[in-house]
Amino acid sequence: MSTLWLWASDACLLIGSFLLLTGALGFLRFPDFYARIHACGVTETLATGFVLLGLLLRSDDAMPQVKLVLILLFVLFSSPTASHALAKAAWNAGVRPRDNSGKRRVSLPHTDP
Repeated sequence: MSTLWLWASDACLLIGSFLLLTGALGFLRFPDFYARIHACGVTETLATGFVLLGLLLRSDDAMPQVKLVLILLFVLFSSPTASHALAKAAWNAGVRPRDNSGKRRVSLPHTDP
């Protein structure tokens, strides 16, 4: 394996680690559920992609490469779907976004009996 592939792999692994860290910080810092799930969902998908790409560049055999590509495809499709399902369930449960003052920004819609 050439040195260039190792450097590219290391760069992908570092970028993925940085994205995971920023997603965790966003989860801790953002004010409401929707901002938190957005921070986690987006950064987790990108970070997982970079980490798997870094591992793919380090792999020499074909079978682990195929497995890593399949895992990457699964994550690229399932993570946004899971984030959307969680946000939809929270909305249906009555959780509404908040502004910086802590007040609800959106009221519940009126329903006729």
